[in-house]
Amino acid sequence: METSDIIILSILLGCMATYIPVFMCLFFTAALGFVIFTDLPLLLLAQTLFRSMDNFALVVVLFFILCGNIMTAGSIVEKLIKVANALVSWLPGGLGMAGVLACGLFGAISGSTVATVVALGGFMIPALIKHGYPEKYTIGLMTTSPNLGVIIPPSIGMILFSMISNVSLEGLFLTGFLPGVLIMLGVCVYTYVIFRKRTEITRLPVPNFKETLTVLKEGFWSLMLPVIIFGGIFSGAFTANEAAVVACVYAFIVEIFIHKSMKLSQVKEITVSSAITSATLLIIVAGATCFGRLLTLESIPGRITETVLSAIQSPILFLFAMNVLLLFVGMFMDIISATMILGPVFLPMLNAFDISWMHFGLIMTVNLAIGYCTPPMGVSLYITGAMTNRNLIYVSKAVIPFIIIQMIVLGIITYMPDTVLWLPRFFGFLE
Repeated sequence: METSDIIILSILLGCMATYIPVFMCLFFTAALGFVIFTDLPLLLLAQTLFRSMDNFALVVVLFFILCGNIMTAGSIVEKLIKVANALVSWLPGGLGMAGVLACGLFGAISGSTVATVVALGGFMIPALIKHGYPEKYTIGLMTTSPNLGVIIPPSIGMILFSMISNVSLEGLFLTGFLPGVLIMLGVCVYTYVIFRKRTEITRLPVPNFKETLTVLKEGFWSLMLPVIIFGGIFSGAFTANEAAVVACVYAFIVEIFIHKSMKLSQVKEITVSSAITSATLLIIVAGATCFGRLLTLESIPGRITETVLSAIQSPILFLFAMNVLLLFVGMFMDIISATMILGPVFLPMLNAFDISWMHFGLIMTVNLAIGYCTPPMGVSLYITGAMTNRNLIYVSKAVIPFIIIQMIVLGIITYMPDTVLWLPRFFGFLE
């Protein structure tokens, strides 16, 4: 590394070690780098900032955030949980299985881990504890299962990766289904094994056909939301951007006119709240883009590529190193910043190892999703800790078994790429 690289990295890490917001850390480092190491005017940095937000691909993020907030304010979440309960809650550990299935269903609509934690944690944590489930298991389950909100499409991380790499977003979405299913299956098996002989755990009675049919009827409109999103995208009826808008309109209609769980007076409040969340995301994207522009001007990605290629020749070793690095980065940096900063650095290396950009986009997304519940900076740890009045150490211990399950799935998708790439290849999004 050159002296300028070390100085830039030191400024960024120094800012992040303080209470300076992430977007300010990125923009401040980029501005100093422009002044010290380039002869270019700062006006170019300002143009980069505004151009980064003038990107049509970001529309899909904004509307999926709105859709998640609509569901949280209304009754769609509650009905999804009831459907999950009807399917598995009568099994040993069934209520825990219902929790992870509900996270998968909600994640297939919202695209956000934080939204999934907030929406489902408030419902499931008290319910699990009330039915006799250990608090440590409950906290671990509801801290890690919301990672499915990022892994199962639509995913904010995948959308941003598609934006910086020009990889097909629809194809990238398709790669996320198998990892999501494997994580849900792994958690369900783990739950069954540890609770199969625990008689003190309350098991709900097996629902009869009539009861199941009633729950499915109540949840029909909620279950149709992911069907409309993915059916529309992969049938070619509309694009991913249009799917996000359709999902929002559909959710509003269902909550206001069918479920009648939301009033027209709430529409403004939900829209404003979503706009604030979206603005927070956009300003991080802007800061990360400015920092990425500095890295490009300083040719830092190229130098890193040369260094890595001189030290590593094996694709297996390269993927292992990338996983370790991304898991470490995920402990300290949110998925938005990490994707926008590290994506352009890693992409030039992939062709040398004959690694599909689409495959790497999934690996990066899963790694950074795990970072949401990895100490010391995992956001989900703090949210569930606040919900249950438990400290960081307690929550960190609680998530260990579930993180291990997710890392096993990460290993499978890393070294068995055809297991996740066959689906986008089948639909023609990958040659």
